Amino acid sequence: MTKQMTEKVWFTICGFFAAMTIGALLLLLYWIVSNGAHVLSWTFITDRPRSNMTEGGIWPAIVGTFYVASLTILISVPVGVGAAIYLNEYAKQGPIVRMIRMSIRNLAGVPSIVYGLFGLAIFASMLKLGTGLITAAITLAIMVLPWVITATEEALKAVPTSFREGGLALGATKWQTIRQLVLPSAIPGMATGSILGLARAAGETAPIILTGAAYFIPVLPQSVTDQFMALPYHLFILATQHAQTAVVRPIAYGTALVLIIMVVLLNLSAILIRNYYRKKNELL
Repeated sequence: MTKQMTEKVWFTICGFFAAMTIGALLLLLYWIVSNGAHVLSWTFITDRPRSNMTEGGIWPAIVGTFYVASLTILISVPVGVGAAIYLNEYAKQGPIVRMIRMSIRNLAGVPSIVYGLFGLAIFASMLKLGTGLITAAITLAIMVLPWVITATEEALKAVPTSFREGGLALGATKWQTIRQLVLPSAIPGMATGSILGLARAAGETAPIILTGAAYFIPVLPQSVTDQFMALPYHLFILATQHAQTAVVRPIAYGTALVLIIMVVLLNLSAILIRNYYRKKNELL
């Protein structure tokens, strides 16, 4: 078999599996949209749940998801970006740094329930923070840190070395060079990784079950220590634990559709931010 023929065969195989993946995704989306679209309304989105979640809307769950996701990104991005800058720009490359990088990659594959148990044991019990927004946000921030660190470090590596050499040659300090030349060029990759990590955190159920999410709280959290409702946990309860599963099934489909829309919007925002800064860097 010639190289050209082998290439065509492998291209066909890869295209087949890609088509299967896209088809499965489209089928899943069609199933959720067809069952949940008729539930969506302004009242469903803005109303509070009533009658043990068999009536009303999902507003507290939407707000709770937004709160915990916002706190997660506020905690994870500064820590993750700082760690990536140190590893890529300041740390002396050697066995210790390679071991740290390998540990970060391994943390990305740890099951989310393990992070939930860690957050419950350390933040809720040992540090006496209790179960609430702040405990859930710190736990999710630790979970997405590998994403943020890896994406930021790869973005920093993509910046040409000439940028650093040019800044140092003009008399700028190392930090001034990083802050004014390297970081602006790396923003597209940094933003993409951070938002994708946030999208993953917004859809997680296992960590927040143990650290702060509640089954039924029809009021909004008033402080960072309050428990909260969240769309993933709300969907989990409606789909598997509710006593009237058949009654709340349409609400479950509607909740799933809202959660998917939120995640899609987060991913679209990552694409828009990346494209904006790429165009901005090209003009400079």
